[in-house]
Amino acid sequence: MKKIVLRTILFALPRVLNVTAWKHPAFRQRLKQKNCTAFIGLLDGSIGLTLEIKGGKVRSRKAKSVEPDVSMLFRDLPTALKFLMPNPDQGDIIHAAKNFKVITKGPDPLVVWFMQTLNLSQTVGVSMGTPMADGTRRFTTCTNGGPLFVYVKEGRVQRVTPLEFDADDAPGWEITARGKTFRPQRRALVAPHAMTLKSVVYSDKRILHPMKRVDYDPDGERNPQNRGKSGYVRISWDEALDLVAKEINRQKRVHGPGAITFPMSSHHQWGNVGYYLSALTRFANLIGFTRVAANPDSWEGWYWGAMHHFGNSMRIGVPAGYGGVEDCLKEADLIVFWSCDPESTNGAYAGFEGTQRRLWAKELGIEFIHIDPHNNPTAQLLGGRWIPVRPQTDAALATAIMYVWAVEGLYDTDYVAARTTGFEEWKAYLVGQTDGIPKTPEWQEAETGVPAKDVRALARSGATGRSIWRPA
Repeated sequence: MKKIVLRTILFALPRVLNVTAWKHPAFRQRLKQKNCTAFIGLLDGSIGLTLEIKGGKVRSRKAKSVEPDVSMLFRDLPTALKFLMPNPDQGDIIHAAKNFKVITKGPDPLVVWFMQTLNLSQTVGVSMGTPMADGTRRFTTCTNGGPLFVYVKEGRVQRVTPLEFDADDAPGWEITARGKTFRPQRRALVAPHAMTLKSVVYSDKRILHPMKRVDYDPDGERNPQNRGKSGYVRISWDEALDLVAKEINRQKRVHGPGAITFPMSSHHQWGNVGYYLSALTRFANLIGFTRVAANPDSWEGWYWGAMHHFGNSMRIGVPAGYGGVEDCLKEADLIVFWSCDPESTNGAYAGFEGTQRRLWAKELGIEFIHIDPHNNPTAQLLGGRWIPVRPQTDAALATAIMYVWAVEGLYDTDYVAARTTGFEEWKAYLVGQTDGIPKTPEWQEAETGVPAKDVRALARSGATGRSIWRPA
């Protein structure tokens, strides 16, 4: 049955493409750009069709009648159907491509043109964006600084603004705490760098073409001493690719394959070229190279490393989950920002989502303490107690706070007994049994500059109230 479905799809494909060209001038012009033959079918050749695109018309040919310019080959029947059925699942397509279940052959420019033409046949009739009164069309995009509206007119970005919700969008969440109800704004609170998107697109600093240093001769004088000084001249893509290929061969010939390394991202969105489970590794194996082992090279390593080593979440500015915010607003009496300035370091992803939540806490009368050498912007915005500490002396301050907790019995004994190991040894160190030096607030004062009385007050307030200690 699946074979019949695939044959039917292939039989109908040229007719669908011609009808699409008849209905949509943009697609008709697309087909007129190039002439080529393309084979689409199973890798073993058991099912397939050759398309001939010529003069803007699409015709079918017998699979073996001509040598195709482009081939799209599927390793098995299920993969072919996932690609060729209407409204395909993009996740399935990406998975199949990364696992080489589909193969394309032919000159790269022609392969790319043909594949994009097939994609365009599915979308050319779809109206994208929302027409606006000023003649622009509004689109949405999700940057790593937050979602934006992008206003486009005649193919150029006119402006970008934070995404805003209207009455047609789903309602937001709400939190009720201590008699008040809080709702997030109906707009994206994006990071400042996200708003530079238009400037990035049209920047005169963008490199749009391959460039070569004017005094760099790959076959002669390379003049490395002029890097960053001499200018650049535009070269063709063919020249650039030849230059890179020559350099790879030269490195291998002169220095050996171990002199070449390939750094590979652990992020999937690098695609089928840069991802470490992709064609990049196959290419590197053909050359010979020194491998750089992939590791959690993005914020995941920092996040989970902090969890395991420091016992808390280093969120690099990403705001807490809604459940944590609700617990804080309902239960906390005190929030300690220790070397923490989220107003300035809101990370690549969060924007200012966390700002309104901290202002909610202020509205509820939750106290704030800021431990930082500087009276940073977060302390200035929220107010509260600022405890300046000398840089790099936080460990002594933290140890003295734990001394007060241990000696005065202010810690959660049940939690320590059930969830920690080595506490008795640590307590012995705190009170000075191991080295004869009790880690009192007076002991830390000379190093940190924080008065002993303030350390005792801080330790007691953090233990007797419902507090949240938030490191950077």
